[in-house]
Amino acid sequence: MRLLLAEDEKELSRALTAILEHSKYAVDTVYDGLAAVESAHSNAYDAMIFDIMMPKLDGVEALRRIRARGDYTPVLLLTAKAEIDDRITGLDAGADDYLTKPFSMGELLARIRSMTRRAGAYSPKKLKVGSVMLDTEEQELSRENSIRLAGKETKLMEYLMMNEGKELSTSDIFGHVWGDGDNTDEKIVWMYVSFLRGKLRSINADITISGDQGGSYVLSVLTEENAV
Repeated sequence: MRLLLAEDEKELSRALTAILEHSKYAVDTVYDGLAAVESAHSNAYDAMIFDIMMPKLDGVEALRRIRARGDYTPVLLLTAKAEIDDRITGLDAGADDYLTKPFSMGELLARIRSMTRRAGAYSPKKLKVGSVMLDTEEQELSRENSIRLAGKETKLMEYLMMNEGKELSTSDIFGHVWGDGDNTDEKIVWMYVSFLRGKLRSINADITISGDQGGSYVLSVLTEENAV
């Protein structure tokens, strides 16, 4: 799993990163709220951890901007303050959980596991990119007409649409859609991307999935320049 850590205290950031990586997480670190927003816009994460008090943008404002883009990635806020108002403000901005400093690493790891386990339960059931709608409950993709999707096609399309414009590696996609414990070969990702491309063409979709076998894939809205 990949995490984004935004913490301006460099020593604490290094310590947290070392422990998270030891716990088998991949960690991207930034040191201010603006960098956190930019990184969240460019990359796909399983969870994000933001300190509230950061330069350029505080953690709450960074979270508001990320949520305004339709990004539902679980977010845990860290704060050195104990006042209840800080917790309410963060939760109202879209935080999934919070921890007050100082905290134990065991509790942080437990909260990350809890957030990522329940993330799917809070994902929207209907997603729209461009003019294309995905109904995850009905497993239906529609624009000018509609077409049914298989279970894995729905999960793959959901992951791509939730991360519109972001490069998603074959390994990341495989881990999210099939699970790291699946014995299926990662080449199946290319097969299912091909299935979805065909179904997008069948509904005359204005979105496209770019990328080649074994590499990264990006879902984006078609423009006049890349329309075929």
